[in-house]
Amino acid sequence: MKPLACVGIAVLDKLFQVDTLPSTGGKYVAHGYREIGGGPAATAACAVARLGHEVQLIARVGDDSSGTTIIEELQRYHVDTRWVRRITGASSALSAVIVDAHGERMIVNHQDPSLSRASDWMSMIDFTQYSGVLADVRWAEGAEAALDAARSAGVPTVLDAEITPNDITPLVERTDHVVFSHPGLTRLTGIADFKAGLQAAAERTNGRVYVTAGSDGCYWLESGDLQYEPSHPVSVVDTTGAGDVFHGAMLVALAEGRPIRQAVRFACLVAALKCTRVGGRDGIPDRAEVDRALAG
Repeated sequence: MKPLACVGIAVLDKLFQVDTLPSTGGKYVAHGYREIGGGPAATAACAVARLGHEVQLIARVGDDSSGTTIIEELQRYHVDTRWVRRITGASSALSAVIVDAHGERMIVNHQDPSLSRASDWMSMIDFTQYSGVLADVRWAEGAEAALDAARSAGVPTVLDAEITPNDITPLVERTDHVVFSHPGLTRLTGIADFKAGLQAAAERTNGRVYVTAGSDGCYWLESGDLQYEPSHPVSVVDTTGAGDVFHGAMLVALAEGRPIRQAVRFACLVAALKCTRVGGRDGIPDRAEVDRALAG
């Protein structure tokens, strides 16, 4: 199969483990600390690689030490970083991630305004080489360029439609499979109800629309009817990156030609297995583990 591509932001996460998420100002003590790579598209790319497929990440980082760390970690996960562009004089994106004893997390992200958002350099990339393209909404300029190029090349696309302050309608319109988080769907449509929200979102695209609901699984529309696939039951340790892993697994399943329900089931399982371990990437299962769980 041809390579897959993920387009979006790459981040260095500074992860603190605590007993309870802070609810007020004050000083708190972490009982664990790690620095790991993050970012929706970057983590999705790691999931694709762990699931046995060649994948290229199209992203930007600064020319700082954090950028070097981000790229080196991606390469350890066997992600092809030839299209990770280093921006001179810019700082790489950083996040503080606080994870409690139940696996819930709080994330504070910072992106340097000098980390150029330009996407004109992506014209050098031949999108006909890919069997599928995933984009996140955190780098809208890159996502729009990638989705247009993929459509021109006849390559299927997936959008990680997470919550963002910006209007993502132009990206939704361009995508074959739009996978919302519940906050992302509510932000776009102003509707909290899954079915009504998906119906409103479907009016903005010719693609399929889905919404993930964490431990409750995933909903989507088929010919206007609401469909549902439950999550795989697991003992949750850390939910960091679970949504990103779901999107990467969904890209893999669709590229492999799985029917929609099987693709959603596959993505739910991979995301659930990730939640059994600490870290947005260290917890990603490999293909053998996923296949065993599917067989069981």
